[in-house]
Amino acid sequence: MNRTRTAPRPPLAGASGPVPAEIERASSSDLMQFAVEQCPTRWHAGAILLLESTLALDPSQLADALDERLAAVPRLRQRLQRTPFGCGRPVWVDDPAFGVRRHVRMVTCPSPGDDGTLLDLAARVSAQPLPADRPRWSLTYVTGLTGGRSAVVLVFHHVLTDGMGGLGVLAHLVDGAPTALRREPGPAPSRRRLAVDAARTRVRAVLRLRTGLRRLRDGLGELGAGRPPSAPRSSLNRPTGQHRRFVMVDVDLEAVRATARAHGGTINDLLLTAVTAALRELLLDRGEVVDSLVVSVIVSGRTQTPTGELGNEVGAIPVSLPLTGAPVERLEHIAAVMETRKQPARGASAALMVPVFRLLGALRVLHRLLDRQRLVNTLVTNLPGPTDRLSFLGVPITRLIPVTTSAGNISISFAALSYAGTLTVTAAVDPENWTDRELIVEHLRRALDDLVAPVAG
Repeated sequence: MNRTRTAPRPPLAGASGPVPAEIERASSSDLMQFAVEQCPTRWHAGAILLLESTLALDPSQLADALDERLAAVPRLRQRLQRTPFGCGRPVWVDDPAFGVRRHVRMVTCPSPGDDGTLLDLAARVSAQPLPADRPRWSLTYVTGLTGGRSAVVLVFHHVLTDGMGGLGVLAHLVDGAPTALRREPGPAPSRRRLAVDAARTRVRAVLRLRTGLRRLRDGLGELGAGRPPSAPRSSLNRPTGQHRRFVMVDVDLEAVRATARAHGGTINDLLLTAVTAALRELLLDRGEVVDSLVVSVIVSGRTQTPTGELGNEVGAIPVSLPLTGAPVERLEHIAAVMETRKQPARGASAALMVPVFRLLGALRVLHRLLDRQRLVNTLVTNLPGPTDRLSFLGVPITRLIPVTTSAGNISISFAALSYAGTLTVTAAVDPENWTDRELIVEHLRRALDDLVAPVAG
């Protein structure tokens, strides 16, 4: 599902003028993100960079420093433009009015400025619209945190990139990142070029039909077609609004890895074990008893963090996971289940999900169907972040906190991100369905301790 990128032809001998820029089209996976916009929740992702101290910069200096680093990520200076009829999918074009100051702002965190207040602020920031008439991202610098700390809240619309792409952007914003020469904005491609390119793209699609069919087969395997799990009814699936609140838990990454390996699993398997254990306890608090939950495990089609090309290459593995048994027994069982669901082409399920989502979006029924879906109870995603500690404009980054969301009637979802020896798990909850976030933190921390402590100690 890679986006189409067509290189320009070399100029004829004796020709003058600039070489036309290559045509970069949004992929079908990118466009699926627009379909989800029918839901009230903003379809955004990102991260919080918690800094050791406050930057010695004013707003203008901060914007100038970022502007220099953004030269290495041209996509952050582009917006998505629709094409005329018959000219193919929308294309990424340079924003001629781009100015980094339109995307960057500085705010003071409300009192008391602790982690919980920062998370509330990040939730509000991530829920704000990202206008379509400019590149769809924002950076908010937050001061006024306890201990003299500060933070950066980086938010992307999902049409711009997925989680792995976001890590690629981060790699260019931190200190020590490779620099690049800034290029002047180029003109949008002409209608004739778009039409010719669209025709060539259709021909290539026909020639790659066998590859496409193989990817559809892999996608069916990833989604578990023929044996779809049945999600039990519970209060996890309730109508949700547009707002989310975040809670987070940190755990030692090496202890998690050691525990998982000792029981034949991965970090992701242990994460799934802890998340489902926490949800079991939260449901018991509500007087609900269920034996299993269906979790949609988000998987990336990339094996490495992209350094230049962004976009979306993700799929989903819906899997039924048990809630009964001792913690390590459940870990071993979940590890075995996940091993059977792995596919040669990670993220292949997008080949099936994308056209369905786009069709439902075009019919304007996707929002209603997602609000009533009973296929999955929650979403879990896990990203491998930087292994070494980084700094931002001379200030050490002490934590990387993932920012996530969900659409439809999923009232709680989870995202994990590793950084410099720590695994941070963020839960995004609908505030109308989850009023006690400390209880969520307590159950998730206890579930992780029950698994990790025997090996870590």
